[in-house]
Amino acid sequence: MLADYAVRVEHSRGRRHPEPQHPYRNDFQRDRDRVIHARAFRRLEAKTQVFTRRYSDHFRNRLTHTIEVAQISRTIASALGLNVDLVEALALVHDLGHPPFGHAGEKALDTAMRAHGLAFDHNLHALRIVEDFELRYAAFRGLNLTFEVREGIIKHSRDYGPKQFPELAEYLLEQCPPLEAQLIDLADEIAYNTADLDDGFEARLLSLDDIRSGIPVFERFYVEVEKTYPYVPEKLKFNEIIKRMLDRLVGDLIENTKQRVKAANVHTLQEVRTSPERLAALSPVVEEERRVTKGFLYENLYFSPSLAEEKDDAEIIVGALFAYWMEKPSTLPHNYQQKAGQEPLARVVCDYIAGMTDHFIYEQYQKFCED
Repeated sequence: MLADYAVRVEHSRGRRHPEPQHPYRNDFQRDRDRVIHARAFRRLEAKTQVFTRRYSDHFRNRLTHTIEVAQISRTIASALGLNVDLVEALALVHDLGHPPFGHAGEKALDTAMRAHGLAFDHNLHALRIVEDFELRYAAFRGLNLTFEVREGIIKHSRDYGPKQFPELAEYLLEQCPPLEAQLIDLADEIAYNTADLDDGFEARLLSLDDIRSGIPVFERFYVEVEKTYPYVPEKLKFNEIIKRMLDRLVGDLIENTKQRVKAANVHTLQEVRTSPERLAALSPVVEEERRVTKGFLYENLYFSPSLAEEKDDAEIIVGALFAYWMEKPSTLPHNYQQKAGQEPLARVVCDYIAGMTDHFIYEQYQKFCED
């Protein structure tokens, strides 16, 4: 049963190119499947989340992180009476626009683009992927996703001002996105905060003592788990704590969002859209726990000396290849050379680099930039 404020697939604003209804899948299910079968989705398997494979094959990559976000999002959506099919499609597509090397690669691309008066934004790049780059269908370019999925790609994690982004006017920038889109960014943070603690601990870049002293909610659960399971191996205790942290975050997001919807007297999708603020949110207490956890990860993991060399390499490789192709566009693949006749060369080079996997960009760097 869908809540009154959920998105109903039968009320979808539809696709750019009308298509007949599928006999046994609704439009949001078809969008989910189109994302899963996209080449850009498959490439997520070889894109860094936090750790490269230098550390271990067990750690999350961009694809496994995406799958975890989808699982968490479906749970939240179901508990809130939201459209689970739409939420799943949005979760699976939310990181489609990320370049190689994680956030270091994104920073390097944006820096290169700003030298040409442009910018790189992974949400906007994801929209370009599903609108234009994916070529799977004879009748149209892109994936021809529904309006609601395209809107969610743009609006799930930030607000784009209509004056600064007039090209996005069709996506109702003056309105909040549906709750299905609002919860994606929160589920994303829940997923990577807990997963990065797990991977950081297993990589031995985060010590148990440091985590216990730096994250109070972890310490509280540690005391509970130590009493309940005093004789199990330390890693199993750690897993139990991460599970409890995850449950606390998800449960709080569900209950607090319910309370916020009720307090705002919201009953319809349109009322969600016209609300003065987003309604999906953690409670103040748990939001502070999330903030502390994220701050700990930034200070002790993301900017740790152990990962600094890889971040530096990412910036060098992206910057060098960008400069090379700006100087010698004739060495770009033929289809990108054609695009360069229609769009700024910097945008075309950016698009090419952003689509690469970690290992492919290394190959290109060795081919074109190393002596």
